Amino acid sequence: MNVFAIGDVVSDTGCEFLRAKLPAFKKLKGIDFCVANGENSAVGNGITPQSAGYLYDSGVDFITTGNHVFRHKEIYEYLDSAENIIRPANYHRTNPGKGYSVTDLGRSQICVINLAGQVYMESCDNPFDAADRILSETDCKIILVDFHAEATAEKGALAHYLDGRVSAVFGTHTHVRTADASILPGGTGFITDLGMTGAADSVLGILPELSIKKIRTGMPERFIAAKGECKMEGCIFEIDEKTGKCVSVEAVTVE
Repeated sequence: MNVFAIGDVVSDTGCEFLRAKLPAFKKLKGIDFCVANGENSAVGNGITPQSAGYLYDSGVDFITTGNHVFRHKEIYEYLDSAENIIRPANYHRTNPGKGYSVTDLGRSQICVINLAGQVYMESCDNPFDAADRILSETDCKIILVDFHAEATAEKGALAHYLDGRVSAVFGTHTHVRTADASILPGGTGFITDLGMTGAADSVLGILPELSIKKIRTGMPERFIAAKGECKMEGCIFEIDEKTGKCVSVEAVTVE
């Protein structure tokens, strides 16, 4: 089975580019299941039912999120009712939505788990403990983990902690695709960060001047997506459906 995990889709620019490129790419690579991080898919950031629907209509099968997931209140009920979108499982139990979900593809089932990091991030429960809890609740062979975290060490530590118990761990949040796509000793595919889908000449998909102003002055700034040439970044994990082990990993950039 070929799973394509796509890095954070940024605003309308990223959504439009994904729609233009994803269908043909899935056909070219024989993708069976596509998961994308959509927490920045709405204009400004966050996610709405409309931006989620746009991703699905473009060929995404499953949406993960992160620290911006609750920015728009209209997503709350959607998170509670939809099966193929999740928020970090280690957020407070009373928050809208769920932290993992199982998709039935007929010949196999895929469990997707979303976790948030604790280092340089908002307060949340321990992601290692949350992962243990979820793994005790599912018997799926194929298990994917989107770890939405800032620190590379935390991402690597969680991946090695879960090595052999899940099919793949892929990091999101930093919007910069890392060069460490690999298969860990226990058979878990791993990449520290998938990167992003959005404008290439930008700061994490945003107009550079806005990011500069916010970082220089510390004042709030409404982010506007950059335009121009775009890229779609992610990673293809080939997974053995019988064992749940990852057999090959390919980091990709589509321009």
